[in-house]
Amino acid sequence: MSEKDNCRGLATRTLTSVQDFSLSTSISCFYNTSRYTNFDMSNDEQLVVSSVHMYPMENAKLHHTDRFEVLHRDNPTVVLRRAQPFHLVIGFSGRVYDLKKDLVQLVFTYGNRPNIIKGTKAICTMSDKRRDDVKAWHARTVGKDENSMNVEVKPQRYMAFKGLENPISVMTLSVKQKAKNLLTGRVPINFPIAFAVTLMLMSDPDDQVYMPDERLLDEYVLNDIGKIWVGPYGSSKGREWIFGQFDAVALPAVDLMMSRSNVAPVNRGNPIYVTRAISKLVNSNDDLGVLQGRWNGNYEDGTAPAAWTGSVPILEEYLDTGTEVKYGQCWVFAGVVATVCRALGIPCRVVSNLVSAHDANASLTIDRYYTADMEMLDYDPTNPEGDDSIWNYHVWNDVWMARPDLPKGYGGWQAIDATPQETSDGVYQCGPASVEAVKCGAVGFNYDVSFLLSTVNADLVRWKEDDSSEYNYSKIDSNKYHIGRMILTKKPWIYDPNGDRDRDDVTEQYKNKEGTKAERLTLRASERAKRFYMLPAKSREDIDFELVNLDEVKLGDGFSITVNIHNRSDNERSVQAVLSAASIYYTGIKAHVIKKATGDFKVGPKAKEMLRLTVKPEEYLEKLVEYCNMKIYAIATVVETNETWGEEDDFQVMKPNLQIKINGIPVAQKPCAVSFSFQNPLKKALTGCIFQYAGPGLVKNTPIPYRDIQPEEEVKVEHSFIPQRAGRQKLVGTFSSKELLDITGSVEIEVAEDEE
Repeated sequence: MSEKDNCRGLATRTLTSVQDFSLSTSISCFYNTSRYTNFDMSNDEQLVVSSVHMYPMENAKLHHTDRFEVLHRDNPTVVLRRAQPFHLVIGFSGRVYDLKKDLVQLVFTYGNRPNIIKGTKAICTMSDKRRDDVKAWHARTVGKDENSMNVEVKPQRYMAFKGLENPISVMTLSVKQKAKNLLTGRVPINFPIAFAVTLMLMSDPDDQVYMPDERLLDEYVLNDIGKIWVGPYGSSKGREWIFGQFDAVALPAVDLMMSRSNVAPVNRGNPIYVTRAISKLVNSNDDLGVLQGRWNGNYEDGTAPAAWTGSVPILEEYLDTGTEVKYGQCWVFAGVVATVCRALGIPCRVVSNLVSAHDANASLTIDRYYTADMEMLDYDPTNPEGDDSIWNYHVWNDVWMARPDLPKGYGGWQAIDATPQETSDGVYQCGPASVEAVKCGAVGFNYDVSFLLSTVNADLVRWKEDDSSEYNYSKIDSNKYHIGRMILTKKPWIYDPNGDRDRDDVTEQYKNKEGTKAERLTLRASERAKRFYMLPAKSREDIDFELVNLDEVKLGDGFSITVNIHNRSDNERSVQAVLSAASIYYTGIKAHVIKKATGDFKVGPKAKEMLRLTVKPEEYLEKLVEYCNMKIYAIATVVETNETWGEEDDFQVMKPNLQIKINGIPVAQKPCAVSFSFQNPLKKALTGCIFQYAGPGLVKNTPIPYRDIQPEEEVKVEHSFIPQRAGRQKLVGTFSSKELLDITGSVEIEVAEDEE
């Protein structure tokens, strides 16, 4: 039987023999799970354990896990939070249980070699006395009759002498009964334990993932739909994403993923190690992870990243195939990470950095190089380690935890990044990096603080070829405001399907105000960075240049590159200038040069001039790549003073939204009609068309293949689904084709109760 079959197919199988017990592995698959197990071991002379009932739903409500779909099937999986008391009933046959004569033990184990010292095994001897000791497992009877007893189990809080948290795992329960030192019955039952971060633990601040403001758990653990901000600074928008951490595939898929990790069983209760492993396992670069990344626009052998509605279909495919899913990009990786973390009970948010740096040589700078003739190079001639780049935006995750491995004050939000950019300890993983350490420039702290610091706060430095310099290049300017323009996440408790009222700016959590002394000091954190910053830049002379930023352009409209020039001197100046526009991938990689112009001109004393390069729709439409991102460049040199200036800006050519309309009043468990509409903005046909929609509590991810759409055609597609439950729900839709991607929309609806 394959690994993935264990994870999914065995999840509903009831144990019928002790041999089944041998199938369990360390934190791997949610299988061999039973809420009620019976053994026919009748014996008139001895007490025999005949059944165990785990109260899956009753315990789940106390543990705030009752929304997991695996609890609502015919043979439910028991889902508990660590360190929280739970109840079970043990049934007996043969004779009446006598506490004075009979020794009943509950044995909890996980892993291949469970060990009490390592925290992977616990033995509870049944007692009728209450114990408040949180350093050991305890089981006591809270009620009994002739044939059964009700048991309350209190897991240990943590192993104080080892500093170990209870693990997250598929735990195995065996019930042992001894009469005169003879073993007469054994009932194995498996159940998963998640991180204890629900309201039940808010009175226990010792847990490593404890959040002081328990209201935030509604957002960062329990909310199963949210937004991820994508797009360039000035035109970014919140893209709807269904996390779906309570879906029936979520826990089995997460457990399959974790079974492939290299985290030792003894460390699987430590969120530092677990989240670092998650950042590695959600990408597939080094192991059998979840997602394969691709950024070149060619997705014909998989699913385009822009077509996903959320994490559930990704995890479902991963669980079904046991191999990597095609394809993901940064915001898709981050969406899946949020699902995994929230399923395990780790508070998690998705974070978007607008104008994001990828520093390839740990200089804490992003370097642009120009020839003596002011041609920008597409590569770094000085760095054999790779080229720096600036992404329009980059998305990662913050997870909440204490950091006992760091000095006091560096707990709270920790950044992890599953997008494979640079290796850490030899593999593609990143974090957890203390957000406070990033803000302070504490690059010596684990993990990957330096990389995150440059991502949000590097300086953009421009260099021009100069034979007189020992480096062959001289620094012409440094822009300390360009990187990390805005860092966004979803605001707790608010969801705005048609706007950005739910946008939360957390920039000041990641860095001090730009240009302040504190902010400047963080960028002197490494010796390599200090060496770069010691190099003097050419001083500004007497001409001011300003590139006019473009926030957005409607698809099909023209645009202009504009540079304002002000000569503050009393003399005429000669200026050599280059203006250009290019289509780019959102990672900053240039796709096509759209238009470029060079020229020499005069600027009179105290005069103001304007340079303008106009780009027509027909000049750029055929050169756009996915997400329709553009970059404009400008560089100018004053001949008399050799003053050189350069600037760049990103903007997005905006596409239409997907309009979603619910027809009539939706009623739970009754067919409901929904329509999707938009207009093709292109003057060419769209092929390979597919609509997709999904909504937690409404409908599973539903693809709708569609015919070719003609140039500028208005399209309306109608479909029917059956809402699963009543209440306020959210529906997310996407449209994708070979020629046009990233058409999205969402709607919030109220589903009425079925009164019949």
